Amino acid sequence: MKLIIQIPCYNEELALPKTLAELPREIPGVDSVEWLVVDDGSTDRTSEVAYEHGVDHIVRHTTNKGLADAFQTGLNACLQLGADIIVNTDGDNQYPSKYIHALVDPILQGKADIVIADRQVDKIEHFSPVKKLLQKLGSATVRYVSGTQVPDAPSGFRAMNREAAMRFNILTDYTYTLETVIQAGKKNLTIAHIPIMTNPALRKSRLMRNSMQYIMRSAKTILRLFILYEPLRSFLYISAVFFAGGLGLLIRYMILVLLGEAGRGSHIQSVIIGASAVVIGFLIMLIGLLSDIVATNRRLIEETLYYLKRQHFQGECPNGDFNIYSRLEEIKKKKSKHNPEAHE
Repeated sequence: MKLIIQIPCYNEELALPKTLAELPREIPGVDSVEWLVVDDGSTDRTSEVAYEHGVDHIVRHTTNKGLADAFQTGLNACLQLGADIIVNTDGDNQYPSKYIHALVDPILQGKADIVIADRQVDKIEHFSPVKKLLQKLGSATVRYVSGTQVPDAPSGFRAMNREAAMRFNILTDYTYTLETVIQAGKKNLTIAHIPIMTNPALRKSRLMRNSMQYIMRSAKTILRLFILYEPLRSFLYISAVFFAGGLGLLIRYMILVLLGEAGRGSHIQSVIIGASAVVIGFLIMLIGLLSDIVATNRRLIEETLYYLKRQHFQGECPNGDFNIYSRLEEIKKKKSKHNPEAHE
C-alpha cells in the first residue's frame, strides 16, 4: 500500500524546509510513504528547495492557478503515481505532521473514505474573531448542504483513499475545502474527523488580504456552492419571498374590498405589485426546476468522468496532462547504471 503526502505550494521557499523536516517516511500499516510538492507557479526557489530536501515528486504549474487547481493537480498526480491513500497538507507548516498517522488510521481500518482534521478554531490564537466566525459559518453551511457532520470544513489537512480522490471534481477557483466535503456528502462517501492543534503561524494567510476581502470571497463561495449543489431548494427559497409578498398584497386588497374601503381605482397598485410578485415567484420556481435538471445532468457527467479516471489512472491511458518530476526515477536510473545486473 502506497501513501503519498501532497503539498500544494506557492512561494514557500522559507517555510517548506520546516514542513518537510517533520514529515514521516514510515507509517504503520503502509508499505511506502512518498512526498509530492505541487509548485503553483512560484517565483522563488520552492521547487529547488523541495528537491534539495528530498521530495520524491515535484509537479510545477507554469503560472499561478490558485489553491483549488493546485489541489486537483496534486490529486491527479498522486493517482497517476499509484497512491492508495493521499494526505494533503500545507507548505506553511500550519498542520503538525505528528497527526498524519491518526489521520490515515480510519482509512486503514476501512472505517472512512475521507478524514478531515478539526483545528478546533476557537483555540487558534492568531485567528481574528471575524475569521473564526466565518470559519464556523462555512462549516455550518457545508454541514447543511452536504448532510455531513464535519466540524471544520475549511481545514486543508485531510486524508482520503483512492476511491474518494477519483470522485472529486473541483469547480470553484478560490479553495477546494468546502466543495470537496459537499461532493463527498452528495456521493455518499464516509467522512470522519480527528481533533488537532495547529502550529504557530509562520506567515500571513495568502487567501485573504484583509477581513473584508475574506468576508466577500467566503460569502461568494458559500452562496455559489449552495446554489450549485442545491439549486431547487435555493430558488424555491427565493421564490417563496416573492410569493409571500405578492399574496400578502393581494389578500390585503381583497380584505379592503370586503370591508368596502377599496373604491373604484383605489389601491390598484397593490393588485399590480402583488400580481407581478406572484408571477416573478413562479418564474423563479421554474428556473429552480430547470436548474435541478441541469444538476442531474451534471451528476451523470461526473459519473462518466469517474469511470474515465479509473481507466486513465489504472494505466490504460498512461500520458497525463501534466509532467511529474520524480527523484525516484532518477535514483533508479543511477542504480541501474552502476549495477546493470540489479536492473535485470
